[in-house]
Amino acid sequence: MAQKVNIVSREEWGAAAPKQKASPLNGPAQRVFIHHTALPKCTGLKECKERLVSIQRGHMTERSFDDIGYNFIVGRDGTVFEGRGWGVVGAHTKYNNGDSLGIAFMGNFNNDVPSTEALSSAKQLLQDGVSQGFISPEFALLGHRDKGQTDCPGAKLYAALPQLKGSK
Repeated sequence: MAQKVNIVSREEWGAAAPKQKASPLNGPAQRVFIHHTALPKCTGLKECKERLVSIQRGHMTERSFDDIGYNFIVGRDGTVFEGRGWGVVGAHTKYNNGDSLGIAFMGNFNNDVPSTEALSSAKQLLQDGVSQGFISPEFALLGHRDKGQTDCPGAKLYAALPQLKGSK
């Protein structure tokens, strides 16, 4: 049996309630978009939880999203945090959210290299999503920059995308 990644729930990190319930995806996600938060990396669970609350607040107030935009967020130590979660439409890649999931790595990867722990957890999360039927086995893995005018997910994380897909 495949090992499942441990996910810190919204309740555990102190998420605010969404303004409204997210729409369900119409079947398994066909695409997964990788992002970075473009903020300084956080160290430790307490700091990362505080950063997530701040990101969610910014998404909901400054960007007028109903909730945090990402489906999941991955910390440098490999901790995975639930954003909107599985099977629902996010607000992460404009005009491309209806059939996809968004996973953000905490940090700025224009210069920083993603940690082995974060990459390993994200890869396991993708494998779990496929095995649970939330992600199509033939999903496309993309960086935000592939569909938007942005540097996201940063050059160093973008270069690491091939490590996230494939067999163990």
